[in-house]
Amino acid sequence: MVVQSPKCVQESSISNGEVSLRTDSEFQKRVSPRLKEKQRVEKELLVRRRVELLDDNEEVVASAVGGGGGGGGGSEEKSSEKKKKTYKRRCIGGNVNQEEEKKKVNGEVAKTAEDSEAGNGAVKGVVAEKSDIAKVKETIRLFNKYYLLLVQEEEKRCRKVEADKKASKVSKSKKKESKATKGSKSKKMVVPVLPEDTKSKAKRPDLKAISKMMENGEILYPEKRIGNIPGIRVGHQFYSRAEMVAVGFHSHWLNGIDYMGQSYSKLEEHKDKTFPLAVAIVLSGMYEDDLDNAEDVLYTGQGGHDLTGNKRQIQDQKMERGNLALKNCVEQKIAVRVIRGHESKSSYCGKVYTYDGLYQVVHYWAEKGISGYTIFKYRLRRQDGQPLLTTNQVQFSYGRVPQSVSEIRGLVCEDITGGQEDIPIPATNLVDDPPVAPTGYKYCKSIQVAKNVKLPTNVTGCNCNGKCVDPRTCACARLNGSDFPYVSRDGGRLIEAKDVVFECGPNCGCGPDCLNRTSQRGLKYRLEVFRTPKKGWAVRSWDFIPSGAPVCEYTGILMQTEDTDSVSENNYIFDIDCLQTMRGLGGRERRFRDVSVPTIISSDRHDDLRSESVPEFCIDAGSTGNIARFINHSCEPNLFVQCVLSSHHDIKLARIMLFAADNIPPLQELTYDYGYALDSVYGPDGKIKQMACYCGAPDCRKRLF
Repeated sequence: MVVQSPKCVQESSISNGEVSLRTDSEFQKRVSPRLKEKQRVEKELLVRRRVELLDDNEEVVASAVGGGGGGGGGSEEKSSEKKKKTYKRRCIGGNVNQEEEKKKVNGEVAKTAEDSEAGNGAVKGVVAEKSDIAKVKETIRLFNKYYLLLVQEEEKRCRKVEADKKASKVSKSKKKESKATKGSKSKKMVVPVLPEDTKSKAKRPDLKAISKMMENGEILYPEKRIGNIPGIRVGHQFYSRAEMVAVGFHSHWLNGIDYMGQSYSKLEEHKDKTFPLAVAIVLSGMYEDDLDNAEDVLYTGQGGHDLTGNKRQIQDQKMERGNLALKNCVEQKIAVRVIRGHESKSSYCGKVYTYDGLYQVVHYWAEKGISGYTIFKYRLRRQDGQPLLTTNQVQFSYGRVPQSVSEIRGLVCEDITGGQEDIPIPATNLVDDPPVAPTGYKYCKSIQVAKNVKLPTNVTGCNCNGKCVDPRTCACARLNGSDFPYVSRDGGRLIEAKDVVFECGPNCGCGPDCLNRTSQRGLKYRLEVFRTPKKGWAVRSWDFIPSGAPVCEYTGILMQTEDTDSVSENNYIFDIDCLQTMRGLGGRERRFRDVSVPTIISSDRHDDLRSESVPEFCIDAGSTGNIARFINHSCEPNLFVQCVLSSHHDIKLARIMLFAADNIPPLQELTYDYGYALDSVYGPDGKIKQMACYCGAPDCRKRLF
């Protein structure tokens, strides 16, 4: 995995270290001291876990016999330590400088003394229950996964309809030609159309996605709640009404008022309330009589308006359902959640919805509206003591995205790529005085191969023409489980993370616009490198990035892992551990496995046995690399790592791509998990090294390693 230091006050001067060629016998026999040490540590951890497992089994037996009374502090610590989370990626245990933030460990690390919290015996590094924010994020990611799967189904349906239309035209044309040759004059043949071809099918994969989640019981908060929803702070952005339904923030994708019905009166906690009661409203400009003055809102009740979208009232409103629920909020002084919708090209539904906090419904009345029909009006006032109104902040945030170089504040370099990328990448620095630009490396958009690394020959590829459209006949699609891993929406999005993605390569018959070449098209978002106070250089996007979209490839020098011993103080080494992840080695979390992996990864060779636990190859971006070398770690990242194969099928030499894990708004820092397990990095003296983490995530582990 990448080993960029969270604090990069000075770029290390890194030698690219020429790699000399060796014979196969030398290669098989040589194992570097650092790799030996790493393998030794992994073996020790494995033995320790087995011993802990035996101890835990004994403790369970003792608990069953003795009733599980008191004591057992040491056993509890072992059990907790066994549950310590290990992450998908691994990093080279090089010497990482953290300067004043670096924590040095002298002598043996006494885990019990160091990790135990005073008073409660809690162990640091143990995976505690996920925070509410993390639960919300995971739920929306699940929704996005279902959404993209259903988008894929819709795209297949559209392709089939298009193919059927073409086939029908060809059939008609041939029949006409046949009749013309016979000289027969006949009426135009009417081809009967099957009902499923003419029937208007649902084309809303977002609504299908929430239906799927409801069927599976995967809505985060299925029961309606009064007040704030855990994990959703003021300013949270939803990219569709369906996302709100998925987390239980607003339970209907169309209605403006969400309310608790009479069934809630049976609950003990609500026995003193009169129902229905409103819990949330959406302000999205659907009614002509709405008036939004930010802190104070005049809200029009529901019903009676034209659903065709012209906002006009066509009949009187009635005091029932949501209207009655808002009236009861006035009388019982119940606050409601207010969400505002904004026009946005970023969202597939054309709007972004922002949570702006709790509002008190202070007054209501009936009046004749602009169109002459009776409507109910409600005055809402924002509660004091909440964060600043985020609607203004959101508009300001979008407004400060520079539109030209002259508008960039703190500009220290107009384009760090030197024109190599189609889109320039500026660097800004508002932290240092005097401001400095990133130095100590050479920008390179593509992988450079070390002298002693030989790439496999290109595979044959598929026989598709133009674009690959039929996964049943495309050889590359069959490797992905007989389906394409991408959908074409938004320029190509990966449906979900996989062990490996097989893309079309140089010998395939398709062209560069093929869907199955999505990650090969280079940068398509406007990125910026910027300086941070504690984490060194970082990366953000000026554009909205939808979940599943490719962001960039991790480039540098492709080299053998054992050769990194010659490079000191290198914080930019990325292990290509796809093979280890697929096999679940070293505690790695296995991914979705619907792929057909070629036999090239079989470990029959003697030298492959050595790479069972330690990846054989890595990418060194210390002296040469691209934008990815500046992307920081986060314990709750918005990007994920994906191995991709296109030219060849040797999984140990896969390309490393970074994809969006979430819908990423403009100017949010891009991050991914570097994949360190705690206490997994050892210094040259064999002692455990520690480094503080400054990602700032709610579930931050506080330590990078």
